[in-house]
Amino acid sequence: MTKLIIQIPCYNEESSLPITLADLPRQIPGIDQVEWLIINDGSQDRTVEVAKEWHVDHIVNFEHNQGLAKAFMAGLEASLTAGADVIVNTDADNQYCAEDIPKLIEPILNKRSEIVVGARPIENIRHFSPTKKLLQKLGSWVVRMASGTEIPDAPSGFRAMSRSAAMKLNVFNEYTYTLETIIQAGRKDIIITSVPIRTNGYLRASRLVKSIPAYIQRSIITIFRIFMTYQPLKFFTFLGAIPFLLGNLIFIRWLILFVIENSTRTRLPSLLLGSILVIIGVQIWILGLVADILAVNRKLLEDIQLRLRRNEYEKFPKD
Repeated sequence: MTKLIIQIPCYNEESSLPITLADLPRQIPGIDQVEWLIINDGSQDRTVEVAKEWHVDHIVNFEHNQGLAKAFMAGLEASLTAGADVIVNTDADNQYCAEDIPKLIEPILNKRSEIVVGARPIENIRHFSPTKKLLQKLGSWVVRMASGTEIPDAPSGFRAMSRSAAMKLNVFNEYTYTLETIIQAGRKDIIITSVPIRTNGYLRASRLVKSIPAYIQRSIITIFRIFMTYQPLKFFTFLGAIPFLLGNLIFIRWLILFVIENSTRTRLPSLLLGSILVIIGVQIWILGLVADILAVNRKLLEDIQLRLRRNEYEKFPKD
């Protein structure tokens, strides 16, 4: 029996949740059982009561707001515990068209992919500002470079994953899970693909994008953290090359002036500055080597975690 669980992270979604749930399917071709799960991320309104009124099968409760990333991971854990073979994540603001769920899970059912990300028609979404559209494209490009995947809409939260893929995922970023999980898939050789999906009308402002400046700041920090975590050697090699090259340029300038002027003037400040910059560059490269070694240790810990998860979730009988 194949079970699909549709999970929805929720924070004060009393008004939008009924609209979202009304569109969710209870029957899908190729799926024997469809269940719904919400993660109540410390809501202060009637989100939980609304979920119960709509007969949501599983409810995960946080006593206080912990953020989208932790809510997403808690949903995966609860879905795995409930015996899900396929997990679909969607938003409570009904941004994504629920009628596209069969299209989203089709590559998983046919064993062609383990994770499927829904690609939105970004250019056609009217309430996205030009700046936000640009940042969406930039974030997706960075993720493609860091992960080696070809996902066109990395920030999309409409995605499906197999049971085995869900067991392998971890999220360290407290802001969002979207970029990091794709990079993990690429780094762990989890087969990931994308399918075009549709979006619904605008219901409410994004909880992640409170303002464009804040969104830019968070996006930049997230991108830097992604590179430092998953591509440490490449990141620190590039970072260290900047002061190293500047230091060598200063040395070249000193040498040219020394030869042309043919004087006894030492230009000691230039020599000191060049030396300091070269030393800084070398130290950053050493830091990159250390970070790369630590990344190997992290991979070993993730392998141990995966084994523990498999042992844990195999205890729960499937219907």
